[in-house]
Amino acid sequence: MKFWALALAGMVVAGPALAAPKQYGALAIDAKGARIATVEGEGHARVVLRAAADGRVLDTLDPCPVCSYSGLTFAADGALAFLARDRSAGTVTLELSQGGATRPVATVKGIAQTPRFSPDGRRIALLVTIGAAKEAGAAQAGVRQVGEIGARNDEQRLAVFERGAAALASEAISPVSPAGRYVYEYDWLPDGSGVVATTALGNGDANWWVATLDRIDIGSGAVMTIARPKLQMNFPRVSPDGRTVAFIGGVMSDFGSVGGDVWTVPLAGGAPANLTEGQKATALSLDWTDAGLRAVVLRGDQMQLAPVGAQGFGPAAYSAAVNMAAGDGRAAFSADGRHAASVIQSFTVAPAIHAGPLSALKQLTHDNDGEKPLVSARSLSWTQDGFTSQGWLLAPAGADPAQRAPMITIVHGGPAAAHLPGFVSGGTNAQLLKAGYYLFLPNPRGSYGQGEAFVAANKRDFGGGDLRDILAGIDAAEKVAPIDDARLGLMGGSYGGFMAMWANTQTNRFKAIIASAGLSNWISYYGTNGINEWMIPYFGKSVYEDYEAYKAVSAIYVIGQAKTPTFIYVGERDIEVPPTQSVEYWNGLKAHGVPTSLVIYAEEGHGIRNPANAADVQRRTLEWFGKYLGAKPQP
Repeated sequence: MKFWALALAGMVVAGPALAAPKQYGALAIDAKGARIATVEGEGHARVVLRAAADGRVLDTLDPCPVCSYSGLTFAADGALAFLARDRSAGTVTLELSQGGATRPVATVKGIAQTPRFSPDGRRIALLVTIGAAKEAGAAQAGVRQVGEIGARNDEQRLAVFERGAAALASEAISPVSPAGRYVYEYDWLPDGSGVVATTALGNGDANWWVATLDRIDIGSGAVMTIARPKLQMNFPRVSPDGRTVAFIGGVMSDFGSVGGDVWTVPLAGGAPANLTEGQKATALSLDWTDAGLRAVVLRGDQMQLAPVGAQGFGPAAYSAAVNMAAGDGRAAFSADGRHAASVIQSFTVAPAIHAGPLSALKQLTHDNDGEKPLVSARSLSWTQDGFTSQGWLLAPAGADPAQRAPMITIVHGGPAAAHLPGFVSGGTNAQLLKAGYYLFLPNPRGSYGQGEAFVAANKRDFGGGDLRDILAGIDAAEKVAPIDDARLGLMGGSYGGFMAMWANTQTNRFKAIIASAGLSNWISYYGTNGINEWMIPYFGKSVYEDYEAYKAVSAIYVIGQAKTPTFIYVGERDIEVPPTQSVEYWNGLKAHGVPTSLVIYAEEGHGIRNPANAADVQRRTLEWFGKYLGAKPQP
């Protein structure tokens, strides 16, 4: 349920950019910490190699003028592998660049991701979905539900290619991992004999929540299970001595929005040990370097680079109220663990590449130095029911502190996720700020940043303590800013969409609501969505075993209490939260005379990606809030 967790807080829905700053994607750093590779450019982007010392451009790679690039990764000897995707041809090519020459290694008819060199550099592993029917991930648009349902699933499997061999066509690719098993993430064993991976049988979209930690032998394809923790696992990483596996595990830690505690388990198998239990911080990404485990950590409003040991997170080498991003995680580390690189931004500072020693990251790129912020940002914290929550209050740049203004609260998806700083330059948030709205981005219980106990605090309590936290956060915002309590709006998508629908039945404090891909009826939702395994850790049992628990938090059963005008929108092929949830809610509001509007966008999944559709969402959002909250959008 993470689409709304994937977007930066500054870009809640896609939309036309006002003057988009330069973006840097898929960042990787070489083993020596000397070179950085990124994907850069407007329109057709290219692979750019830079010196890590000063950001100087060393080379630009563009072997396919019609392709998009991703999956950048270095070998120990400095060679670079990356993926070139030709959407018109339906192919992904694994490219290898070394010594000024770039050549294809293999071409997949379908989709592919996560190339990694073996420790000796002689082979490249790759996750492939040959003949894929849809994009990887449950947030993507699902296939049409016709024919025998469940008879066929996309299979993401591990393939391995010899670096010096002739290029392979798709039909010649023979995956190593067995059929029927979906491989999510992996890491090579130091001796190159195999990989450690998170895998699950059957439907890959649905079953990441019940995945196991497995060892896959490269020669035979045999799978040996190392651990079966009741956690969603991410970032499996093998120690340099090959004895131990570390991973991030939490109640929810999935596609694109990872968060949890750091766990270790012997490669030979056993009970996983939680290294960071009880600490009030959340691991967002993880690497095992020669100097030990390195994590990117969210602690309150601070994103940190910190070591991880037997006593948990060590002292942070870097800490700032920013957002960090790299290809395989939030930061990329050199082999010795002493240097790192990341794309760093905040609400008021546009993205730039930073690199250097962990405690002295230096800005390398300055393309965006002239970007002017549209907001002033303030981190708030407040206490409710013994829990301390954090959130962000964004004020329009130059707002008159004496002029009372409307405020819109935006609830993130997840449920386990967090609003993180992101430079606001375009899209709906920018337009709302330009129209004079304050924006409040709360991280209530259930969010990252306060430790896994805080993340799990809304188990069997959706719409209870988390909603109280949000309302208390609004009170905190009103104490420090000229917010007009009579002109409050609420919006959110996915879990945030549920909260928007649910809050309408619990409080009349909001005067306008927008719900995207929201859940109105957890009972019907359980039997119609494509990922219902995620609910078991939260509810404890399936709906068939505990009907009342699901009914108790379903807005549709108390729809008569809803009074606030609500605009609803959803993707036609959303498998995470099917559009029927929005139709139920829309009909319920109409039956009780509540002003409402519903738009179902053709071919869209869990989130609106088509630019024309995104522009329509933006227009309708501005009009809806303008109608009921009084602020007027600028042309």
